[in-house]
Amino acid sequence: MKNTYKWFLFMSLWIFTACDSLLDIDPEFTQDAENFFNTEEDFNRAIIGVYDMMQPAYLNIWIGEIASDNSIAGGESVNDSRGLHEIESMTHGGVNDELRAVMRVNYTGIARANYIFENQDKLDFPGKSVILAEAKMMRAYFYFNLVNYFGDMPLIVDRRLSINEISNTPRTPKTEVYQQIEADLNEAKEVLPATANEIGRLTSGAAKALLGKALLYQSKYAEAAAVLGELIDGNQGGYGLFSDYTTLFYATNQNVAEDVFTIQFSGLQGGDYGCLTCLNGNAAVGFHSIRLYNGPLYADGNSYNLPTQDLYDSFQEGDIRRDATALNLDEFIAAQPNAADITYAIGGGGHTGFFNNKYIKRLDERGLPDDDLTSPLNYRVIRWADVLLMAAEAFQRSGNDGRARTELNKVRSRVSMPAINSSGDALYQSILNERRFELSGEGYRFFDLVRTGQAADRINGFEVGKHELFPIPQVEIDLAGGVWSQNPRY
Repeated sequence: MKNTYKWFLFMSLWIFTACDSLLDIDPEFTQDAENFFNTEEDFNRAIIGVYDMMQPAYLNIWIGEIASDNSIAGGESVNDSRGLHEIESMTHGGVNDELRAVMRVNYTGIARANYIFENQDKLDFPGKSVILAEAKMMRAYFYFNLVNYFGDMPLIVDRRLSINEISNTPRTPKTEVYQQIEADLNEAKEVLPATANEIGRLTSGAAKALLGKALLYQSKYAEAAAVLGELIDGNQGGYGLFSDYTTLFYATNQNVAEDVFTIQFSGLQGGDYGCLTCLNGNAAVGFHSIRLYNGPLYADGNSYNLPTQDLYDSFQEGDIRRDATALNLDEFIAAQPNAADITYAIGGGGHTGFFNNKYIKRLDERGLPDDDLTSPLNYRVIRWADVLLMAAEAFQRSGNDGRARTELNKVRSRVSMPAINSSGDALYQSILNERRFELSGEGYRFFDLVRTGQAADRINGFEVGKHELFPIPQVEIDLAGGVWSQNPRY
């Protein structure tokens, strides 16, 4: 989505400022819908308001990595974003700013989408069906985030929720939420275009990819294989693997054939540290970057989300994805002709010697005026390599090892790694390992470990029966009048 269209709908900052109610947009009866949704432009402005709420994607990058074996929280000190340090150590509970932000951001996106559906019959115009399909796909995306973080969640469809109803709105079973996710995506994929006429707009390929992912996360392997196989075989969007993995995450290589579902960012300021959700830029990038760094290629930042030695060592010999994923800073500096002149600082929140080399600030990619907050690096929610690996997993789990090897080896061939020829459980584990090699640093690792039952073996402090889900923020339980129960063992 071009950020020149960025528009904060009526309820832009309700989530963190004037209103302290999770499911309500504004105090009851303050919305003047009679003066809105009367023109095509009103609907276009409204859908941009829904796109806007995908931009706090830095939360997924941070939590999906830091909660896993891939990263530590880092930062200036253990009190710097304490919630991330608690997530790293698996000591997080119902009071956690980052987890509360996840819930509120996603429900804000749902509320904005539902506001459109609440008023969808007020006006007909060419292209309205595409706007509604975009809203359905984004609503599915927001609910997908919520069920994977928190499990059962209140399901509100096609309307906003009055503040007076909140205390009587129970958590909806996760299976029912997934039914709505599937329904929204199945409808959206039939309406959205194969290719967008504006960079960043959603496509049928993006909807199919997210549907395949939602099915995979529910262990509906045969259904996921059918959806993802159709996407790969038809490939109406012209998707493909970018040739040079080492530069794939450079700003100059954005919106390429590998990008299936991407959240767009720009180098404009937007918000500030008091409102990270207001930013136009990708906040993760500045936070990931090297503290007080002074040297070539990279710019300084805040040393968050630091890759672990375990991740670095997991890569096979000769795999170029290792250095493209985890920057070994001291090794990089030693290779420079002016190594003695290059300096950086170590934060008190932990140091591994590695930095996230996918979402990191480079000297020629800085925004203005505060380049810690204004990175133009897009967030790739789903890229083509992920589609191929999800398909490989779905085919293998549904009994088609041959097709699974085909899709897996496409990903390995791109980085000149030898083909995998195994079958059965060995092939399955190779696919899961490949997801780590290919996708680390992008926010998927924790959820992959949980859904495949490997989290307890890989994550220090992980307790089976507890940490598969994050806790419901206690303040939201209180605001809901105690109708919402806390997740087990929190």
